[in-house]
Amino acid sequence: MWSTFVMTDEEGRVVGGAPGGVQVGGVPLAAGPAPGPVGLNSLMSGRGTFGGGKRRRTGAQAMSEAQEGKIKLAFFVAIVGVVLTVLGVGTEFWVELAPPKHFYNNQTCLTAHVGLWKACTKTLWVADIDPERASCGPAELPGASNCTYFKFFTTGESAVLFQKTTHRNLSMASAMLAMFSLFLMVMGAICITMSLSKEILFFLKPASVCFILSGVLVLLSLLVFHQAVLAFLSSDHTVPLHHELSWSVSCIGCAGAVLIVGGLLFLLLALPFSPWQRCLPHKTTAAGSSSGGGGT
Repeated sequence: MWSTFVMTDEEGRVVGGAPGGVQVGGVPLAAGPAPGPVGLNSLMSGRGTFGGGKRRRTGAQAMSEAQEGKIKLAFFVAIVGVVLTVLGVGTEFWVELAPPKHFYNNQTCLTAHVGLWKACTKTLWVADIDPERASCGPAELPGASNCTYFKFFTTGESAVLFQKTTHRNLSMASAMLAMFSLFLMVMGAICITMSLSKEILFFLKPASVCFILSGVLVLLSLLVFHQAVLAFLSSDHTVPLHHELSWSVSCIGCAGAVLIVGGLLFLLLALPFSPWQRCLPHKTTAAGSSSGGGGT
């Protein structure tokens, strides 16, 4: 039975067989290793052929452990931007609208905070408001709240707040830009996951493009939303309103900056050379010459 047992490792060497090799018509076909510990070690050295362990790629596109650590660090930066974007898009504290606190009566006043998807109005007690504040608010004070989702995504109707009409087209454009940026973030995360699992640096380039574009779209969404707020305020001047951007906008602004930085980090890691050695070659040369002069 040993005459028909032939096995090769990943480098093409025979790791199993009869001690004398296989012969057909007196001609040896394959000579196996000597029996005993040597043959056993040869067989164990070829376990990678059968999937016994994960092998790291070699060549120009190989990923070292240092590069893998840098990619994970840049991915963490990008994940922070993704979390901030989701937090900003999912909340409705983009802008706070408030008339003068004595506009309706002397006991209660009405304020509102608006996001991409819905608007919430809240009735506050004037006694709870800071005496030095002229407008009603802030919206964080306790009071009766009523939230409604915008209908221009479904039926196309514009919302009316404080006798003012929202600008439907600008509001929808801001929301669509935010959603498309989230889609690009998911695509960038998939590229980074494939790069780390397959140990291929090629996926860093599309990931950097996805994260940079998502950061730019997030900032564009913020600018379009601000234009929608200005159009909303200018639609009617019957009720004077004080408006201020809230903490959701801060999350979106920080998210855009963090995503762009994360995309640039991926782009630097995808370069075939180190930008520091290209930009600062004289320091490396000076250090080498000084060490050589000290040796002489």
